[in-house]
Amino acid sequence: MDSTLRPSQRDYSLAFKLSVVDQVERGELTYKKAQDRYGIQGRSTVLGWLRRHGRQDWSGGASSAPMTTSPKSGAAKPLTPEQQIKALQVQLREANEKAQLFEAIVDVLKQDYGVRIVKKPSGKSSCKGASRA
Repeated sequence: MDSTLRPSQRDYSLAFKLSVVDQVERGELTYKKAQDRYGIQGRSTVLGWLRRHGRQDWSGGASSAPMTTSPKSGAAKPLTPEQQIKALQVQLREANEKAQLFEAIVDVLKQDYGVRIVKKPSGKSSCKGASRA
């Protein structure tokens, strides 16, 4: 028997698969470099491991370039810079609308109910002493 035979797919342990997946997802290796480094036969073997055991969504195909990871919920694909900008613009618009709403509420409380609302100076804790009415 030839001693240079590579192991078949069923010979890879789960720990080994998870280790390779982790290295690819962290960007230490591309999936092709992982195949070369560890002598993995199949061209799509590592991609299959990424789909089954990875934290990212690799179902849309993968390139040989390492992917950057960003904090995300579920299995969402990483956002492009343009998508990130749009999402941040939406968040900013919503924050501005909230601020306007709160300012309008404060104005109504002042004018209609005579409630005096004073912003605390920075550095003051709300837990000190008795509350003032």
